[in-house]
Amino acid sequence: MSGTRTLILGGVRSGKSGHGEALLLGHPSVRYLATGPTTSSDAEWVARLAAHRARRDERYTTVETIDVAAALRADSTPTLLDDLGNWLAAQLDAVGGWGDEPVDLAAIRSEMCSAISGFTGELVIISPEVGLSVVPPTPAGRRFQDELGALNEAVAAVCDRVVLTVAGRVLDLPAPVTSPEEPPSTTPVPAETDSASPAPEASPVTPPPPPSTATPAPTAHPPVDPTDAENFPPVVPPDTATATDARARHLELTKPPGSLGRLEDIGVWLAACQGACPPRQLTAPSVVVFAGDHGVAKSGVSAFPSEVTAQMVANIASGGAAVNVLAQRAGATVRVFDMSVDADTAPEVSRYKVRRSSGDLRTTDALTLAEAREALAAGRAIADELVDSGADLLIGGEMGIGNTTPATVLIGTLTRREPVEIVGRGTGIDDAGWIRKTAAIRDGMRRARKHVHDPLSLLATVAGADLTALAGFLAQAAVRRTPVILDGMVVTAAAMVANELAPGASRWWLAGHRSVEPAHTVALAHLDLEPVLDLSMRLGEGSGALAALPIVASSVDILTTMATFAEAGVSDKDEPAGALAADRS
Repeated sequence: MSGTRTLILGGVRSGKSGHGEALLLGHPSVRYLATGPTTSSDAEWVARLAAHRARRDERYTTVETIDVAAALRADSTPTLLDDLGNWLAAQLDAVGGWGDEPVDLAAIRSEMCSAISGFTGELVIISPEVGLSVVPPTPAGRRFQDELGALNEAVAAVCDRVVLTVAGRVLDLPAPVTSPEEPPSTTPVPAETDSASPAPEASPVTPPPPPSTATPAPTAHPPVDPTDAENFPPVVPPDTATATDARARHLELTKPPGSLGRLEDIGVWLAACQGACPPRQLTAPSVVVFAGDHGVAKSGVSAFPSEVTAQMVANIASGGAAVNVLAQRAGATVRVFDMSVDADTAPEVSRYKVRRSSGDLRTTDALTLAEAREALAAGRAIADELVDSGADLLIGGEMGIGNTTPATVLIGTLTRREPVEIVGRGTGIDDAGWIRKTAAIRDGMRRARKHVHDPLSLLATVAGADLTALAGFLAQAAVRRTPVILDGMVVTAAAMVANELAPGASRWWLAGHRSVEPAHTVALAHLDLEPVLDLSMRLGEGSGALAALPIVASSVDILTTMATFAEAGVSDKDEPAGALAADRS
């Protein structure tokens, strides 16, 4: 599996090199391919080089070279190439390309792009953006400008991700809308054409195919900055003073103390989350379903084919799934996001999409570290978006064929359980499927164990973009002091990692139900959460959490509308005994 190839464009002092270094923070060793001159009589240039070196730590090994293609083919160590502008200037120097005579750098560009395409490690490439660079209005300046534009276009075509940095801010650029049969051009387009030139002789061509009716390819990467996405601020716990007030209020209500059982506990929890007693009734609960395919599904760990994921995403988006029915009854809204579905989905669904499917966790990482950060950042951004728009309770759901396998790997790894103890039937696999699933989970846990103390690496190794985004979503909800109802086993597996990323986040969560999946009970115990319901559910999508939502609403009603002993004129538990004692005296 190839690492992510990222092209970072920007002007002078835009922060492009710093962002490139941030993308490689998770790697223990990084190769720095320096293409600029390291010795110069220009004191300002030397000072810039020194500042760059000071910013890079001992993980970096610097290689000074102009033969970048050979360097990329020789070593797959995670690499920062800085930058293409200096590399291009050296190529023009080599061919005497600064004069009036035309030069053809197409072969050199193609060689560079071929090496980038074949690079199997994590690769970050820095390049000046033509429109933001300082280029003198001379023939040599125009030559450099034209060639740099052609080079950036060619390199962008073979990169997985292209971002633009401006004033230290990072903007992901969408993929171009091109026909799959039409390769990107690597030849610069002339600035002007002679309209008087005769038209070339027409030649017979095959008519183009009719336009596709499929959904256009979405923006490949979310408009969020993944830098340091795994670093969460401290989580402030729910307000204990308010919880005390809510418990005291329950003692004043017209019922024996504790007679409503968990219903009382849930009301106390929500009051503490809101910092208000009595708590406010929920008016804008929101469900987010995170969807993704998993490479391990190809090994037969599910009763359904992977194609069902995209079909169900469309069903949820159109309002026809169980999650939609339950949400309508409970008064919640539903949104679905394609994080890694192995198909094209509608643009509004896929605006945070990280990739198509994940790697097969048995033999390779589910994500690169950069992709894991991107998925975490997407989950955090979705939580922020909902909270900022007024959501007062969040529910995370999931949709993805095969997703109980990575979820079980996460649970087994974090709780040190053996696979056979926690493997369930998922969507209803037979005995042979259970054996295959157990073997896959065993192999995944073997690869995951060494990352048990590094949540980001653990997610990248075995989780997939959907579970990783879920973890970011759940952790960020706690950071934003917003209560969450957890769904079943897959969501709770992501929650376990979220609690590692943001310690204390679990205080903001309520377990909606207990799934029939054996790993779910183990995960709930790990988080010290007691489920509200036990209805033998195993659908996912957020359905179990939604089934519990009316109970949460009822717990608020008890604290807000039930009369106290004083209001109802009812004697409390001590008064009859007191009156009886007076009668006997």
